[in-house]
Amino acid sequence: MTFAIAYNDAFRWLATITGMGPGLSGVEVTDTHVEVRMGWAFRARIPRNAIRSVQQPATIPFLFGMGVHGWGGTWAVNGSGRGGVKLTIEPPARTRVCFVPVRVKTLMLSLEEPEAFAATLDAPTTQG
Repeated sequence: MTFAIAYNDAFRWLATITGMGPGLSGVEVTDTHVEVRMGWAFRARIPRNAIRSVQQPATIPFLFGMGVHGWGGTWAVNGSGRGGVKLTIEPPARTRVCFVPVRVKTLMLSLEEPEAFAATLDAPTTQG
């Protein structure tokens, strides 16, 4: 299943002209992985069995702003302050932020359908 990143109107415009807009961003959930991308700025392929918890609703702290921001293993990929979901990941996932490899322990996302995303992750997979 694919889930859209939530964008507010002002940031949607800025993200689109800088290559991080809705057409180049999203979250795909497969039986084995959760793949997150925001244009050129963020790419992650997180094994589903590494996701220890899904918190929804979650508030993305204002200091993270919008776009791709983080440090110390905690990152936010968001285009809006609404639709917050927080993933706790163990072991930390290898990701790329602006083409630089980093490890992510906590990932906060803004999604158009946060409840459906959380329900999908809570559902059992068909993988044996």
